[in-house]
Amino acid sequence: MVMVRHLPTDSAVQREIHGEAAEWSLTDHLLAAAVDHLAVANWMFQCVNTGEDDETPDPPKPVPRPGDTDEDGKEQDGGSAPEGAAEAVSPSALARFFG
Repeated sequence: MVMVRHLPTDSAVQREIHGEAAEWSLTDHLLAAAVDHLAVANWMFQCVNTGEDDETPDPPKPVPRPGDTDEDGKEQDGGSAPEGAAEAVSPSALARFFG
């Protein structure tokens, strides 16, 4: 059990246990949050500079992250989270880095 716990995150065992979440580092989560914030800022800029009679643009969709689920409780890629999978860092937890 100790050997499994200390295997590298990109090992086949970690990917089998934790799914895609094993491949996402803190840097990956921060980069996804930065992309989401930039997309929202661009969307807000478009909304402000859209004429009153024009349609407002649709809000951007966030970058899919491991562990994200839809209304049915299934992961967005169509599968369900493996039992015992590590919890992904939530976007709200990362938001503190961006003000």
